[in-house]
Amino acid sequence: MHRLLDLALPPRLGRPFRWLIASSWVSNLGDGIALAAGPLLVASLTPSPFLVALATTLQWLPPMVFGLLAGAITDRRDRRRLVVAVDSARIGVLVVLTATILSGHVSIGLVLATMFALGTAEVFADNAQATMLPMLVARRDLAAGNQRIQTGFLTLNQMAGPPIGAALFAIGAAVPFGTQAALGALAVGLVTKVALPPHGRDPHVATRIRHDIAEGFRWTVRHPAVRTLVLTIFTFNITFGAAWSVLVLYATEHLGLGAVGYGLITTATAMGGLVGTGSYGWLTRRLSLSQIMRIGLIIETFTHLSLAVTSTPWVAMVVFVVFGAHAFVWGTTSATVRQRAVPTRLQGRVGSVNVVGVTGGLVLGSLVGGGLAERWGVVAPFWFAFAGSAVFVVLIWRELRHIAHDDDLDAAGPGPDDPATPGPDAAVD
Repeated sequence: MHRLLDLALPPRLGRPFRWLIASSWVSNLGDGIALAAGPLLVASLTPSPFLVALATTLQWLPPMVFGLLAGAITDRRDRRRLVVAVDSARIGVLVVLTATILSGHVSIGLVLATMFALGTAEVFADNAQATMLPMLVARRDLAAGNQRIQTGFLTLNQMAGPPIGAALFAIGAAVPFGTQAALGALAVGLVTKVALPPHGRDPHVATRIRHDIAEGFRWTVRHPAVRTLVLTIFTFNITFGAAWSVLVLYATEHLGLGAVGYGLITTATAMGGLVGTGSYGWLTRRLSLSQIMRIGLIIETFTHLSLAVTSTPWVAMVVFVVFGAHAFVWGTTSATVRQRAVPTRLQGRVGSVNVVGVTGGLVLGSLVGGGLAERWGVVAPFWFAFAGSAVFVVLIWRELRHIAHDDDLDAAGPGPDDPATPGPDAAVD
């Protein structure tokens, strides 16, 4: 057993990393349960496609509204304590939601407000937690650390969590949210055991929040690789958000799947993700980062087309598996490039700029998707996603050369103004 633990979590990554990843895995299981239970709760309270999409929008909106503020606070405060405080607040919100459901007084308005509150808390917790990995492991081990975090996310958040959440929801609408609160409490207990080194900010230097936010934004704009990542994920999340905002209706109405079948869609995506993250080292040894991303964007474009033209559940499941492989190869690449490129003292702020790009696209896309589905049916957002993605591929194609450019920079050695430039040696162990 000890040898298996050392294989999964090599000792060189350190004991603090093990506490961090244990907390991450437990939290991911709880979030995965809510991933299916949340939309099912909304769909049980309203038949309106617009309100279903609005619930997704309210979860994606807080990062866009509060993301930059969260990044600045993360770089100012003790990052572990910030995670503990915000996750404790999330647990409180979940307890209130559970009690309301049990009392029979739950309403669509209350659930939508809860979605927004949980999304707001998650902005601050996720931003702070994402900065902890580069503080705990060596630069050369960031890809290995990200791969293990992604594996936990895939297996627990995406594969195990949603079917469990759907099954628990079938038992009782309050059960999955009470379970998520209990798992959240365990995750908080685990993260308190993580000891972090100082993250480079002089506590005696006083600056305005606006100045801190502007510094992170300027750094992002001036760094070609990170700037390109943010631009790409923003444009493609508009199309992705349009389609995925009505996914619960697409699964239950268009594909004819029940609640458990809807949860299995996320599981299928995660299965592809496991293949993608497992082969990440092999891919980076044979392809440049720009080639990996270009191939991935083509896959994403044809994912939307395939889902638009099929109404056969097993065909759609195959498509979700392929999409999952692309999505999580992209996620591992993006996180590693950013963490290796960004100085520790700026990790929170630059990460927040990336999050705003991610969620800004999702929010815009979900609003479009809800309107299209309301007027032309649940397949219409997928047609929009295909057409929009095809246009974006053409527009963004040349910009991806900046990622390949940074491959060359790493081989030559870091420059004075770019102390941690990502390179092609970012293979997963």
